[in-house]
Amino acid sequence: MTNVVAVAVDAVDAGSIGRFWAAALERPAPFTWDDPTGRTYVELAGDPALLFQPVPEGKAGKNRLHLDLAPVGRTQDEEVIRLVGLGATVLDEADGFPWVVLADPEGNEFCVLPPR
Repeated sequence: MTNVVAVAVDAVDAGSIGRFWAAALERPAPFTWDDPTGRTYVELAGDPALLFQPVPEGKAGKNRLHLDLAPVGRTQDEEVIRLVGLGATVLDEADGFPWVVLADPEGNEFCVLPPR
């Protein structure tokens, strides 16, 4: 068996996007660590962790992998409003589908589903 320990996300501003996702997922503040070249990574603990790795270029094109979120203790609409308040943007309300497509502040798409 092999475990997924982290999902790595390229980021122009790893600190800022790490803070957004910590707030979005209601997790403790992320921590940072440096690789041997001095590049600072931002890690958000969890199972799996989210690891924001700094890159010089911005996002180009559609994500090949995205997160699906389901609120706990809130409706889907309340969750979308909360995430937009944190800096997300609604991209598509997906009429006829049970999800809403949003983007984080760096343009990475993710979906909000109804509560499970």
